[in-house]
Amino acid sequence: MNSKKSQTSSTLPRIGLIGLGIMGGVMAETLLLSGYEVCGYDIAAQAKLRLSKAGGVVFKSIEEVVRDADVVISSLATSKALVQVSKEVVQAAQRHASHAKIFIETSTLPLTDKQAFATAMKSVRISAMDCPISGTAVRMKDRAWTVFASGPQSTYQKILPILRIFTDNTPYVGAFGSGSKMKFAANHLVAIYNVAYAESVAFARKMGLDPQAVLDLFGNSPVLGTGVMRLRMAMMVERQYTPPTMKIEVWQKDMEVIGEMAKSVDCPMPLFNASASIYTAAMAQGLALEDTASTAEVLGQMAGIQPKGA
Repeated sequence: MNSKKSQTSSTLPRIGLIGLGIMGGVMAETLLLSGYEVCGYDIAAQAKLRLSKAGGVVFKSIEEVVRDADVVISSLATSKALVQVSKEVVQAAQRHASHAKIFIETSTLPLTDKQAFATAMKSVRISAMDCPISGTAVRMKDRAWTVFASGPQSTYQKILPILRIFTDNTPYVGAFGSGSKMKFAANHLVAIYNVAYAESVAFARKMGLDPQAVLDLFGNSPVLGTGVMRLRMAMMVERQYTPPTMKIEVWQKDMEVIGEMAKSVDCPMPLFNASASIYTAAMAQGLALEDTASTAEVLGQMAGIQPKGA
């Protein structure tokens, strides 16, 4: 990619993606389809190939992304990755006077780690936004994401056109870190709903009902229906959990983050804790790489239902 000095007449900012996994990859592709120039970096060869095939520019380092992009978006799996990215972004900003001035962090990670990241960005005059996403990559095409945007309100106004490429649900929820808190609240409910629907499917089967009929009747109900029901119960009915929209092993990380936050604010969460053991059982049963909808198999076995494929 050419330097910013030779930037085209396009008024759209150049977007850099750090982390081109399930979520980062679909964000990159969506931005490209909307006319944005996109560059990116990931440690995984397959993720880089996906960006290249979509028409984006793959860089060999985070430094190159920070140097050439106007706005950087990160989608990372672990706090360790965020710490490393933070370190490399700071070094890049110190080496290149013309560097990205806005950084949108979309990962679901502990709040203390996010705040440390924001402090590091401030040290090199990069405005950091905490913008975790509620929704899966599959829901992107339905514009069903919610982006909980938090940070400087002036920066929010600048990035709003970018966020609206992904979804119309882009509420500004307050100071940096408020976005993560909202995401924790959302995932707390998803964790419980998912297990509740697994239990409902098992209950229907044990009563001799077709669980598809339950989904047909309740899925679009204004009282009982939710997006989680329509997405995950459909997988439970078919007993098909790949390709995953959210892997059990990844969800375990989110569960741990929520649990740590609850402890830090002295909030009892009996329903959340009860659901956690079902996800742990799914890990023990070899379902780590399957969708969280596979909790239906855990509840099914507890109810004496024949295992899938038996």
